[in-house]
Amino acid sequence: MRALVVVGLLAVLALVFVVVALVRDTQSSAGLAGGCPEGWPLADVTLREPKDVKINVYNATDEPGRATTVADDFRNRKFQVKKVGNEKKQIDDIAVLRYGPKGVGSAHLLRAYFLNNAEYDYDPKRTDDVVDVVLGGGFQQLATTTEVNQSLGDLGSPVAPEESCPMPQDD
Repeated sequence: MRALVVVGLLAVLALVFVVVALVRDTQSSAGLAGGCPEGWPLADVTLREPKDVKINVYNATDEPGRATTVADDFRNRKFQVKKVGNEKKQIDDIAVLRYGPKGVGSAHLLRAYFLNNAEYDYDPKRTDDVVDVVLGGGFQQLATTTEVNQSLGDLGSPVAPEESCPMPQDD
């Protein structure tokens, strides 16, 4: 009987401890804009579907027509291609993704199409949700659907860039 009272008392204490911990939880709004320093942009960290991603495709190589070919490939994968053109300065990288706070989730998805080998060029002052895909000399082809899915698994969820805060998500 005495052991039963002790076990009951321990259960009540554990329940009180859990309730107090939940009430005092300071991490419940961690990562949300509520604690965002003034002036920091709110980054849209929603992982988008290809049909919801707007891109511009630029060729930064000496191979004519590369941007047009890759833009067609992105269109076939349901991306919204807005502009296609040439970049003035050539790059050796596989690709560079240029975007602002509204394009964080879209850039994260696009990075998977380059198997996490694209460089990020984040501009906190950029106001649109379009991602510029700049193709470099190291680019060969976009990843297959299976490779994209594996790469997304490796990348995890999109995160807000430095000196920005995640935008609150609609539930």
